[in-house]
Amino acid sequence: MGYIFKKLAQKLILEREKHTSGTTNPIEDKNVFLNKMTHSALNLYERNCDIKNFSKLVLSDPENDSHNRIMDELFASGVKDPFDKSKLTQLSDNKRFLRDLGLD
Repeated sequence: MGYIFKKLAQKLILEREKHTSGTTNPIEDKNVFLNKMTHSALNLYERNCDIKNFSKLVLSDPENDSHNRIMDELFASGVKDPFDKSKLTQLSDNKRFLRDLGLD
């Protein structure tokens, strides 16, 4: 897979250089379909890498619940709980907030 990625990257670099130089080669213009396929393949490869990296990050330690401790510390220091229904009600009745959102 790495070899394919290198070839695709080289092709895209050459394509970018061709467009920035201002000159075009009519023979290379015949490969428009191939160029679009190369760009699509590179996007799919990058998406696949992003999904793998995100999954590895999320599933790195499922037993880690430090986020709960961090949230408790924030609430104890005076940060408003965004899930508190009374705060949501106050916010929904806030005329300035609604005006800023363009909903008033």
